[in-house]
Amino acid sequence: QVQLVESGGGLVQAGGSLRLSCVASGSIRSIKTMGWYRQAPGKQRELVAAITSDDSTNYSGSVKGRFTISRVNAKNTVYLQMNSLQPEDTAVYYCNAEVAVSWVLGYSEVWGQGTLVTVSS
Repeated sequence: QVQLVESGGGLVQAGGSLRLSCVASGSIRSIKTMGWYRQAPGKQRELVAAITSDDSTNYSGSVKGRFTISRVNAKNTVYLQMNSLQPEDTAVYYCNAEVAVSWVLGYSEVWGQGTLVTVSS
């Protein structure tokens, strides 16, 4: 069983910063892409940023230049540094990873429980 546990959410004023962390634990053979998604009230879940095992990154247009995704493969951890936060960034942020527990079973998608980020104006 693989678990993703996020931390670092909270309340911040507009223009402030937060750093989210997500640690994968369990019987992990390998992790491919890790990413962050968010879901605001009344909206669909959307990709915020993703990073591959060789550190290739992808960002949504709305966060490019403000958010930075990074990972430490040896710790099965992915981070999201969020700067210049705006009220429209308010959402529950979910960690996502493609994880293999065995080479026979291949990779499966795993989600964290989510962490709430609230940006006040």
